[in-house]
Amino acid sequence: MASNKDLNSEQKKYQEFADAKVPKRKAFRNCVRAFLVGGSICVFDQALQFMFIKYFNFTEETAGNPASAILIIIATILTGLGVFDHIAQWAGAGTSVPITGFANSIASSAIEHRTEGYVLGVGGNMFKIAGSVITFGVFSAFVVGIITMIIKWLGGMI
Repeated sequence: MASNKDLNSEQKKYQEFADAKVPKRKAFRNCVRAFLVGGSICVFDQALQFMFIKYFNFTEETAGNPASAILIIIATILTGLGVFDHIAQWAGAGTSVPITGFANSIASSAIEHRTEGYVLGVGGNMFKIAGSVITFGVFSAFVVGIITMIIKWLGGMI
């Protein structure tokens, strides 16, 4: 974009007009909404973990797996019903940061492409959005594993 001094008078008037029409961001309100919804999701997940520890004899290390699975199932069902999108629009990043945002991205892609068939439509397109997250997550885990192995190997030599 050209700087303001490179514009002629007509372009400057239009730029001022356009700047006046751009809605102001309500950053504080958006941050509060994201914090409340994202925090509520995390508190609910923590309550699920405590429930699995207390009533189903899971350990602290293993209670997170079924709790995360329940969050994924709930987010997928809410996506299918069209409710999750309304929550996400109101809460902003509050729903995308926890695992529910990841489940929503996969489920919404699958729903969008279901008319193309299960293999080429749903199976071929549901990981387009989430594929990069999976790819970089696996690659990062591989790199961290190699670094850990080297550190342990070097530690054994000393």
